[in-house]
Amino acid sequence: MTTAIRPSYHDAPTGIDAVFAARRPERRGPSAVWATFDHEGMTHDGSYGEIAPGTAPGVDTAYRIASCTKSFTATALLAQRDAGLVSLDAPITDFVPAFADVTLPTTDSPVPTLRMLLTMSAGFPTDDPWGDRQESLTDDGLDALLRAGLSFDSVPGTTFAYSNLGFALVGRAIAAVAGRPYREVVESTILGPLGLEATGFEATVPAVGGVAIGHRRASDGGDALPFSGPGAFSPIGGLFSTATDLTRWARWLGSAFDPEGRGDLDGILSRASRREMQQVQRFVSARAGHPGGYGFGLFVEHYPDHGTVVSHSGGYPGFSAHMRWQTATGLGAIGFENATYSKVSEPIGLALDGMLADRPGARVTVRPWPATSVAREAVEAVVRGGAVPDGLFSENVELDLPLDRRRASWAAVVDSVGGWDDTGDATPADESSAPSHLVWRRRGARGVVRFEIRLTPERPPRVQTVNVTAETPR
Repeated sequence: MTTAIRPSYHDAPTGIDAVFAARRPERRGPSAVWATFDHEGMTHDGSYGEIAPGTAPGVDTAYRIASCTKSFTATALLAQRDAGLVSLDAPITDFVPAFADVTLPTTDSPVPTLRMLLTMSAGFPTDDPWGDRQESLTDDGLDALLRAGLSFDSVPGTTFAYSNLGFALVGRAIAAVAGRPYREVVESTILGPLGLEATGFEATVPAVGGVAIGHRRASDGGDALPFSGPGAFSPIGGLFSTATDLTRWARWLGSAFDPEGRGDLDGILSRASRREMQQVQRFVSARAGHPGGYGFGLFVEHYPDHGTVVSHSGGYPGFSAHMRWQTATGLGAIGFENATYSKVSEPIGLALDGMLADRPGARVTVRPWPATSVAREAVEAVVRGGAVPDGLFSENVELDLPLDRRRASWAAVVDSVGGWDDTGDATPADESSAPSHLVWRRRGARGVVRFEIRLTPERPPRVQTVNVTAETPR
């Protein structure tokens, strides 16, 4: 195997290289490729190992991306939805008649809809080991499986459970709506227009860096595994891709949040629908301590300091893949390894966390409206005894608590902190949970006065909430 980590071709090495260097002695697989990116493009890449004797991998080497394919499947269905060809709330029986033979878990269970299937809430059991071996199943074979009956963990539409079977059914629906095979739909409506030339469903995909062979994970490198061929389960994870192509794909998805539209390559799917993919559609219990859930073909997590982070992993016989990015900045990372369930998501997650921590602009802050900042000054002047400017407060303020009683309450708060202390000492930073919301503080002799306001949805907005309370010194 190659003994050194290959550095970036145009950037100084970044922390992601150190993460993979620390991982390499674990011998998770014969090779690894990783890359970082932002809205402008790929920013760094690295690799180690060999995909064949004397052949090192690189950004143009194809690996199976496994369940990262689900984001392509979701995109294809949403494009049909946006074209008015299908409703996400249509039952799967409209597209896969064999599902009508499935006995549902309760007499009042709904037939799973496309939305339930897209959000992993159709009631099927989690099925990774089994589903990963079903790719080559034919459509007739899938119909036979359905007619033989299914087992359910929950009533459809009530609970998240990761389901490959569900996305296989989504693929069948896409084909039924289009009147042509699922793979052709993805190739002609997504891969071609986006220029993902080294991405496809066959091991013969034209990747100039070659195609990595999958291995069963073992300390000695493991056994080489044969590729499964395309079939009814290709929508769950059948794609091969390269770091070059997958970063392009992730950038295109993430560009939906970029106000400058960088990476927004064409009109395959609207920005609104891509943002919809990257919103929580179904709650999932905390992943790595972060609240979040499943969108459409993507996982969504909320970081307290960095906002929304979107991701998907891929695990297939012989391969592991992961893509991950912050929606606020487009900063992201992807990685591949060619060994079963090697969990390349772990180093990619660590690397992106480090990248976000090292980049000040990655910390998400809410900027108040200009009107909120203007209201702040006016409200503070009123609390200090000034007159109320016309139009400052919405009508509910007086109705909720008359101004004379508010003034008495405010005076008591100021008295409790020993009066105002305007010596210029610093107060804690302002806080905003939304542009229409603001919290700020002013020092008193023995404590701190905390102000909080919220503005109305009118234009121009008015102050609808005024809270003034005392706090102990910080």
